[in-house]
Amino acid sequence: MIKVFIVDDSALVRQVLTACLDSHPGIQVIGQAADPLFALEKMQRDWPDVLVLDVEMPRMDGITFLRKIMAERPTPAIICSTLTEAGAAITLEALAAGAVGVFTKARLGLKESLQHLSSELIRQIEQAARSRPRAAVRAQPKPSSPSREPSPAAGLTTTDRVIALGTSTGGTQALELVLRQLPADSPGIVIVQHMPEKFTAAFAQRLNNLCQIEVREARHMDRVRAGLALVAPGGRHMQLKRSGAQYFVEVLDGPPVNRHKPSVDVLFRSVARHAGHNALGIIMTGMGDDGARGLLNMREAGARTVAQDEASCVVFGMPKEALQIGAAQSTEALENLPRLITDYARATCRN
Repeated sequence: MIKVFIVDDSALVRQVLTACLDSHPGIQVIGQAADPLFALEKMQRDWPDVLVLDVEMPRMDGITFLRKIMAERPTPAIICSTLTEAGAAITLEALAAGAVGVFTKARLGLKESLQHLSSELIRQIEQAARSRPRAAVRAQPKPSSPSREPSPAAGLTTTDRVIALGTSTGGTQALELVLRQLPADSPGIVIVQHMPEKFTAAFAQRLNNLCQIEVREARHMDRVRAGLALVAPGGRHMQLKRSGAQYFVEVLDGPPVNRHKPSVDVLFRSVARHAGHNALGIIMTGMGDDGARGLLNMREAGARTVAQDEASCVVFGMPKEALQIGAAQSTEALENLPRLITDYARATCRN
């Protein structure tokens, strides 16, 4: 039985969520509160397995509450967020603070929306209960660096190497840790992070403010070049393509693959086809098996392939699946991935 505690200042949201979750035989709502201060007092008496938290509350900052929980007693937390620009920004702060998932709710027709999405919330709670949340990544100011504009010669030559990263639960923290340690001249990077539509642009902007490399949400036909990381938009697939000496990305619609859009498998398979041995693929923390078969395609095409190790994953699902089918040649701890990427790029230059 998964014990869930709900914190939301809306009585309607609390009522509907409780009704939806109590209908599931494996989930028990052990408490609810309109305010983090009341929540903490109740939780001390019976600590939940999963916390469902609205961070946009008037009396107390939900982010501060979440950071306190993660520092003192790390607990899987799912953020209830609105699909607005402000909602996306504060949700990304919550993910950076250690939340493991995002559940989006509509402003209009709220009761009907939550009932319709209850199966998705139940799935996320079941996943969260199996996760190992990490304390907050301490965001560092962007290091001083030369201009991130590409050199005039950059448009005349092929991208020697492409780095492809795929991740899900726990990935927002993991990507921040990796990308902010990369130098400004790192090889071009393409990323799929499972994230709802409207959140990826704010996520990329947050990373851009912290990193030496440029990070932004991918646009259709964007060039892949040194010093740039492209994040697949939520609700769209992203594929790598090659035209002559240049790589670029296609952003396209289509059905979900492995229940996800964007899908890591879609990206990795395209990297295998169009970059082959010129690529490094890394599958990182996340639930499920998305990306495992695509990483195998990359390995078979001559790419170097790596899985994040179990000890540093919030959820070991995706890397574990990749290892079980022989897709990953090796495992690496999260903190070693920046060095692995820079060493890979240097080895390429020497060759």
